[in-house]
Amino acid sequence: MSCSHLSTAWSSSALASTSTRRRASTGSSSSLVVRCSLRDLRNRIDSVRNTQKITEAMKLVAAAKVRRAQEAVVSSRPFSEALVEVLYNMNQEIQSEDIDLPLTRQRAVKRVAIVVLTGERGLCGAFNNNVLKKAEARMEDLRQLGVDYTVISVGKKGNAYFQRRDYIPTERFLELAGIPTVKDSQAICDLIYSLFVAEEVDKVELVYSKFVNLVRSDPIIQTLLPMSPKGEICDVNGICVDATEDELFKLTTKEGKLTVEREKIKIEMQPFSPVVQFEQDPVQILDALLPLYLNSQILRALQESLASELAARMSAMSSATDNAIDLRKNLSMVYNRRRQAKITGEILEIVAGADALSG
Repeated sequence: MSCSHLSTAWSSSALASTSTRRRASTGSSSSLVVRCSLRDLRNRIDSVRNTQKITEAMKLVAAAKVRRAQEAVVSSRPFSEALVEVLYNMNQEIQSEDIDLPLTRQRAVKRVAIVVLTGERGLCGAFNNNVLKKAEARMEDLRQLGVDYTVISVGKKGNAYFQRRDYIPTERFLELAGIPTVKDSQAICDLIYSLFVAEEVDKVELVYSKFVNLVRSDPIIQTLLPMSPKGEICDVNGICVDATEDELFKLTTKEGKLTVEREKIKIEMQPFSPVVQFEQDPVQILDALLPLYLNSQILRALQESLASELAARMSAMSSATDNAIDLRKNLSMVYNRRRQAKITGEILEIVAGADALSG
């Protein structure tokens, strides 16, 4: 058996549980070492060591990017809080009126636009696959209901997935560069706004991965349009999140390990002063505020998706590093046994030769 086959066998055992890995290494080491030279083993150990360094570096890079994503969320909070406060107070001013805004119009759903947020790169475990499976399941539900749909794909992985499937109607392919910005969310917002207002679609849904912690992210579906006048964002089951509630995740260290703390924040709303007067009709102001709030919600989803992707990459690279450590340890054990056997054989040959000469 070649040394490449040896590394493959040990990699498979490293992916298993610890007890299974130990049984596999103990039971198969003797049969695998015989056909692999010491030089090949040394090369394989060096190769695994280099792979371990790469995966460790990728884990640290992902951790640094998670921190930058967190900083982006924090820096956008003042604007979001001010926007929610104004939106809340505007609703208080016109709550008794029967308003008709483009983004809040309810109509019979004949066609749905599905915005799918995926990652720009791989090596992040099942992150992209989970989001795409969630989107495929939603498409199947719509097909069974007899509702047409179109897909707006955001992210290179999702773009490649849908481009290989011509049977899925796709409206647009979009890509992101680095940490999401307002410009990125504005491009998505303008597209779905034009589709909804022109009545090309009757509903807009967003499929993305909600960040929970460093080892878990949940693919979810949210209804972006139509919005409620209060600016609530609801899921497909009609469960809405109050516009005055927000969550903030913080990447910290605990007992020497990276961890995430989620903090749920209730924004305290202060009513407008009685002396405040509006130069424009409050309905017109609300009509201008809702697109801004929609943009902020899309940006929030982009940031959550990026945090989920980076956390998944950290977890995947951490597992790859652990597997590389186990593989290198097992290969070193095989190498030492093979080397010791060779040295013992050479000593026995010398002793046998010396006995033959002395005899």
